[in-house]
Amino acid sequence: MTIAQPERATLQELVRGPVSQFMEEHFLHFNAATVVEAARAYEDLIERGGKMLVALAGAMSTAELGKSLAEMIRQDKVHIISCTGANLEEDVMNLVAHSHYKRIPNWRDLTPEQERQLLDEHYNRVTDTCIPEEEAFRRLQHHLERVWTRAQHEGKRYFPHEYLYQLIESGELEQYYEIDPRNSWIIAAAEKHLPIVVPGWEDSTTGNIFASYVLRGTLRPDIVKSGIEYMTWLAEWYSANCQPPGIGFFQIGGGIAGDFPICVVPMLHQDLGRQDVLLWSYFCQISDSTTSYGSYSGAVPNEKITWGKLGVETPKFIIESDATIVAPLIFAWVLGW
Repeated sequence: MTIAQPERATLQELVRGPVSQFMEEHFLHFNAATVVEAARAYEDLIERGGKMLVALAGAMSTAELGKSLAEMIRQDKVHIISCTGANLEEDVMNLVAHSHYKRIPNWRDLTPEQERQLLDEHYNRVTDTCIPEEEAFRRLQHHLERVWTRAQHEGKRYFPHEYLYQLIESGELEQYYEIDPRNSWIIAAAEKHLPIVVPGWEDSTTGNIFASYVLRGTLRPDIVKSGIEYMTWLAEWYSANCQPPGIGFFQIGGGIAGDFPICVVPMLHQDLGRQDVLLWSYFCQISDSTTSYGSYSGAVPNEKITWGKLGVETPKFIIESDATIVAPLIFAWVLGW
């Protein structure tokens, strides 16, 4: 399946849409002003020919970030993604089981007994949204088992995201599509063959399912490439793509989705001695994690200077807010919406 590519406008030609106009008029101070400043700097890096890594933590796929992220990918505003295994799989689950999801408006008031009832009904809750086990996890499991088994029979090994790309490209999941495929960031990424790294994939639902097959003795663990292989691949990709104006780092949330890829620069410098490799050329993090003793997710960007990740002159932004609100707004700005 091929999605037609929209025409691109240069920064000079871009006529801003109502969302961007509203931001420009009203987002003038505090976190709101930082949102616009970060969006302008993101846009500027891309317009100058730079690249951008987007790190997805939290449950952004279940929050349907694909409605804006997919278009960012299609318009070449995102060049590589680092995401948790949960975000990788949950975009596909939303794609194939959306009508079976259950929203819980009063999620803050649930009792332990009500939570147990959701479990008994085969729903797994993510804040206000419950993912249906049978229609999402188990439906996907059947198809993943097939591609895993085929790789083992053929003596091949792939990264976790490559197995999902194979499913998307085969077309066999299309029978289940319940949303407009243009709103799936995984479909957009597969069409572009976008590079993805998925650190800690083992703790996702599909990672757990794969581990169960290994425990049964039906699959070998080595058919899925490891985190170390992701890091070595990322090191070579970064080295090949960091020429001026460089690569930016747009981090949604905290945790391993951001921690893993940002370390590639000091590793290249300090452990491989590649002194010609540029530092990250832009940094923005949207997070509600507070700065506290030893908190890396809440650390201010300047701390990353001491670790050899960012430079003194690197544009740096921290937006202390809800990423489900802020990320779509920044993407809307960059897209001119």
